[in-house]
Amino acid sequence: MAKSQATFSKKENEKKRLKKRQDKQEKKEERQANKKSMSLEDMMAYVDENGNITTTPPDPKKKKVINSEDIQVGVARQEDIVDEDPIKKGVVTFFNDSKGYGFIRNTETQESVFVHVNGLKTQIKEGDKVTFEVEKGQKGPTAVRVSTVK
Repeated sequence: MAKSQATFSKKENEKKRLKKRQDKQEKKEERQANKKSMSLEDMMAYVDENGNITTTPPDPKKKKVINSEDIQVGVARQEDIVDEDPIKKGVVTFFNDSKGYGFIRNTETQESVFVHVNGLKTQIKEGDKVTFEVEKGQKGPTAVRVSTVK
């Protein structure tokens, strides 16, 4: 006679699965039995003048009238800021010849600007006074057309 294919663990797993299904069915029937019918008014929620959710409707006397023309959707465009003098002066604070990049500190704004060897007109080293122009790079402002000042 052949041995049954169902092992003890398979039988246990089947029992657990059936028990879980039965429990789920019982919970469903219990929810349906205890189901309360809610009216639309019971389900409504309102927002008060402070932005809090409440169950009481707002007072119609406190209603504010707003013109649709006064509503601004989006952000107002900023006009492009144009520098009077695009050529800036600065001092090289760091420059790595082997890697080909460094930083220049603007003498007017004290901001640090990235510089790459591709943006150089002349060779620079740390401590050099330079003139440069700023352009938008991949990760922020980048100094280009950098040349030393004698």
